[in-house]
Amino acid sequence: MANIRELKAEEVYRRCDPAQFPFQTTEELDELQGIIGQPRAVAAIRFGIGIDSEGYNIFALGASGTGKHSIMRQFLEDRAAREPTPPDWCYVNNFAQPHRPRALRLPPGMGVQLRRDMERLVEEVRTVLSAAFESDDYRTRRQVIEEEFKERQEKAFESLRQRARERGLALIRTPVGLVFAPLRDGEVMQPDEFQKLPEEERKRIEQDVEVLQKELQDVVQQIPRWEREMREKIRELDHEVANFAVGHLIEEVREKYKQLPDVIAYLNDVQQDILEHVRDFLAPAEQPTSPSPAESTPRSPAGSPSLRRYQVNVLVDHSKSNGAPVIYEDNPTYQNLIGRVEHIAQMGALVTDFNLIKPGALHRANGGYLILDARKVLMQPYAWEGLKRVLRSHQIRIESLGEMLSLVSTVSLEPEPIPIDVKVALIGDRLLYYLLSELDPDFGELFKVAADFNEIIDRNADNEMLYAQLIGTLARKDGLRPFDRTAVARVIEYSSRLAEDAEKLSTRMQSICDLLHEANYWAGENGHEAVTAADVQQAIDAQVYRVDRVRERIQEEILRGTILIDTDGERIGQINGLSVIQLGNFSFGRPSRITARVRMGKGEVINIEREVELSGPIHSKGVLIMASFLGSRYVADRPLSLSASLVFEQSYSGVEGDSASSAELYALISAIAQVPIKQSLAVTGSVNQHGQIQAIGGVNEKIEGFFDACKARGLTGEQGVLIPTSNVKHLMLRSDVVEAIAAGQFHIYPVDTVDQGIEILTGIPAGKRDETGQYPEGTVNYLVEKRLAELAERRKEESESAREEEE
Repeated sequence: MANIRELKAEEVYRRCDPAQFPFQTTEELDELQGIIGQPRAVAAIRFGIGIDSEGYNIFALGASGTGKHSIMRQFLEDRAAREPTPPDWCYVNNFAQPHRPRALRLPPGMGVQLRRDMERLVEEVRTVLSAAFESDDYRTRRQVIEEEFKERQEKAFESLRQRARERGLALIRTPVGLVFAPLRDGEVMQPDEFQKLPEEERKRIEQDVEVLQKELQDVVQQIPRWEREMREKIRELDHEVANFAVGHLIEEVREKYKQLPDVIAYLNDVQQDILEHVRDFLAPAEQPTSPSPAESTPRSPAGSPSLRRYQVNVLVDHSKSNGAPVIYEDNPTYQNLIGRVEHIAQMGALVTDFNLIKPGALHRANGGYLILDARKVLMQPYAWEGLKRVLRSHQIRIESLGEMLSLVSTVSLEPEPIPIDVKVALIGDRLLYYLLSELDPDFGELFKVAADFNEIIDRNADNEMLYAQLIGTLARKDGLRPFDRTAVARVIEYSSRLAEDAEKLSTRMQSICDLLHEANYWAGENGHEAVTAADVQQAIDAQVYRVDRVRERIQEEILRGTILIDTDGERIGQINGLSVIQLGNFSFGRPSRITARVRMGKGEVINIEREVELSGPIHSKGVLIMASFLGSRYVADRPLSLSASLVFEQSYSGVEGDSASSAELYALISAIAQVPIKQSLAVTGSVNQHGQIQAIGGVNEKIEGFFDACKARGLTGEQGVLIPTSNVKHLMLRSDVVEAIAAGQFHIYPVDTVDQGIEILTGIPAGKRDETGQYPEGTVNYLVEKRLAELAERRKEESESAREEEE
């Protein structure tokens, strides 16, 4: 009993002394330079950004709220500002294969300029072509060609008429066409007159008509050829006039982009297409009558020819950029990453062209950096596979999911792939990183840099001062009131509680930022110019109050006796265990009654939770370890001849974790030795096979949960909690608990072994084996060993008796 000690108030809460800070408010502090507590992650980010090799993309892993996104963006933007601005990318029409638009790469800002130049060019071409085809020169030259055709046609028919007259025939036009008719005295002979002619005369005329009819047929057959020749001459004239009219306009644009061979090639194609589609630029009244290959050109809903094919679709515009881009895509669907081809409805059908190609985040980040939330990417169908395909192939190929999966067979566009040079930074938690590493063979090749963010840093004077600077920097950045040094000290204490370690500080900046904003609000409500410790405490209390309805209800039911928890008296085989309930971001402790019953048996320790499948694997492991400890310590030379059962009373959901294994062992020892346990005490801690008490999680919440139950019934000065000694450094208890400990009304007992714990719980020495290997009489261990020996002897006698009866 001499080794048992009780923790003092200063051991259960590490205060931050405001007097250590050389300032009155954070207004006096300089801006924080650098990142607090993330040297490993910062080094990894700098390495990942700096190395220019394939596959060295970055995965920032760590708990949420540690500033992964903001820190990553800060470093990327700093690096991107020193890098050259990447080129613009445009899609233009492929006049040879319209379903395969061409991608043009241009210097930054020239994509928009090319689009404007093309818009201006089209307008100027329409103007000059209209003027050219309305000019007297064009009309005269065209008329000459048309007159030439008419003259040739007229000459052919006049020659035929002359020959017909020489034979006494006339060429006349009838509703059914051209025919020859006999003449008499210069007049066409009537049919009845023709029948009165001598037969010989009639035969001669018929023979002449037959000959002339053949000549007429030859002339008629030549007319389409003459028309084609005329149209060809008109087309050549149109081409000549158009080329003369627009040639200098296009040449001016060529001169502007003479250093860009791809643009020059595109402009050459534009010029050739304009010459072949002259009529698209003319109003209907001005259009030449000659047919054109433009008959197949898509038309707008109003029926006018479309000039959209001469537009420039600027996919990525860096005219206003300064340095490389840093893009964060909040909704990383497949199309938002890779890009898409949109459609418009025309005449009841869906149509598309290169102007409806839309960029994805990878296009916008090309030449720079792309930040993505790993979980969001994985949740979107095919987004992860699409991202990996781009990183492997180093090019962006826009295709719809329907085409990729062969779900649709409609004709669509096949845009030319765009080469890509991008550094991708994924942000996610550790589990996601390790699962991808294990299950995706491509992940390790594409994301070779892991930036592991730490959730805690050491709590020392230097880091506390840095934390004060951080608070001041965040307050100024978000427009909050300054924090006085008492408020800074309270925030630092709160940070240790978040870290669940009095020797550490939390780096979960999101929680700290939330507290700063809420404390600033309460400071305003309280009329304070600077935030004080009282404002910070009020913000903490308000946070808890908003979410602790369930905790309050459980404590109420304990007080009303609905949930059976004893906080005074003594019971055999009964103990107060402690557990933690997590509801969202709020966790709290609650006491649970654990009971044990023993009888003679075959050495079984029955975990009732396990039998009904309410026990998790770690809890079941703890029970098995406890059974092993029991057998090896007390009955190493004989069979363990008892049957014991353990249960969490009034537990209607799963039980997981081994933090109650020491409490279960104490209850079992009490039941075996028939020694009562003080119900004014609660226990937490796991146990190993050697009887050592091991650290557990949630120690603060567990202590406070039992304290609340005791406080509601009235503190007697006897109540307290047994915790592992290795958990003492994690204590950052509530102020009311600390005050009760200081007043001697509540107690915290750190224990290292089962023997220490059972002595505190029973008030009876545990006992150690003497030189003969026996426990001192009257000790707990003596009573346990004696009872187990009695059970073993009884079982042996019953077995021998049963064997004799069988014989």
